[in-house]
Amino acid sequence: MGDTNNLHNEEGIKKIQDFVKDITTCMFCTKITEMPFRTRPMATLDVDDEGNLWFFSGKSSDKNDEIKNEDTVQLLYAKSSDSHFLTITGKAHTVKDPQKIDELWNSMAKAWFPDGKEDRNLSLIKVTPQDAHYWDTKNGKMITLLKIATAAVTGNPSDIGVEGKIKV
Repeated sequence: MGDTNNLHNEEGIKKIQDFVKDITTCMFCTKITEMPFRTRPMATLDVDDEGNLWFFSGKSSDKNDEIKNEDTVQLLYAKSSDSHFLTITGKAHTVKDPQKIDELWNSMAKAWFPDGKEDRNLSLIKVTPQDAHYWDTKNGKMITLLKIATAAVTGNPSDIGVEGKIKV
């Protein structure tokens, strides 16, 4: 068992920013009301001061088309080495903003957009969170594993983590 600590506004945005700083790649899910939903790994470029998450994407990609038809997406972040997990459901919109592209551009993006910032297929996806939930360990992975093992042997629940909803 663990504690519940729901976070709101600036505290919630800070928690998302901290997670994404450590776990930049998420599973970006579209068509989440259909089975099977579509998912692919995506690198999160930024979490801005309002809590919006930013991604580069190809204008001609399936995900951009899927967002036009259904803008609700889910982002799944996991850092199993530290037992940190985050899920975000939000509204996604494609954006063409040269200033934002310039701000977020990095050399790795050239692998997908060979013409650089001027690539005609380059667009941004902005995800505005509507709901989020996180799971954390309190004491790091090794202590948590020891607490789980102790709880399994003794049958006494252990205080191993913290989780909560995030509202921004």
